[in-house]
Amino acid sequence: MNAGMNRQQGLEALMKYNKESFHLLHALTVENVMRWYAQDQGYGEDADFWSLVGLMHDIDFECWPEEHCVKCVELLKEAGATEEFIHAVCSHGYGLCSQVTPEHQMEKVLFAADELTGLIGAAAKMRPSKSCTDMELSSLKKKFKDKKFAAGCSRDVIRQGAEMLGWELDTLMDKTLQAMAATEAKVNEELAQLG
Repeated sequence: MNAGMNRQQGLEALMKYNKESFHLLHALTVENVMRWYAQDQGYGEDADFWSLVGLMHDIDFECWPEEHCVKCVELLKEAGATEEFIHAVCSHGYGLCSQVTPEHQMEKVLFAADELTGLIGAAAKMRPSKSCTDMELSSLKKKFKDKKFAAGCSRDVIRQGAEMLGWELDTLMDKTLQAMAATEAKVNEELAQLG
């Protein structure tokens, strides 16, 4: 898998259009979750590609939310991205803002985990520790069932993603929670450096 750019080039392109710490935190979170999943799913040799797609998947969202998964094609080409990379990024908005179907395992994982990282992040903020490292799956499931909590995180997309992967919803939630807990310190450290 060839991205057409390295992480530094990707980060520079992302930060050209993303200034808010909320968006940068999400990008870094999904980047690290995708790297974790690459190892978990047996695609360790492609971990750099998986994580770079995670980093850049919302490159257009802060400046062009109404053109999400459309404007990114132009921005990613400008940054040197390959067609394979652009397809992967666009596929995470399948059915919402893109008609690009997730085909590769990595694209399915991104589709499934993207929304879920937002839900887990919101749930972590409510905890005394402000962390997901001590969050139990049962606690996350309660938040998932509460439609008023983090209402912007689509439960339907999360469910659809689990189905696309052929996983139980609990499996997706447990794995994504593990991935976020394992990488939380690294994400926070890098966010502080970027700030």
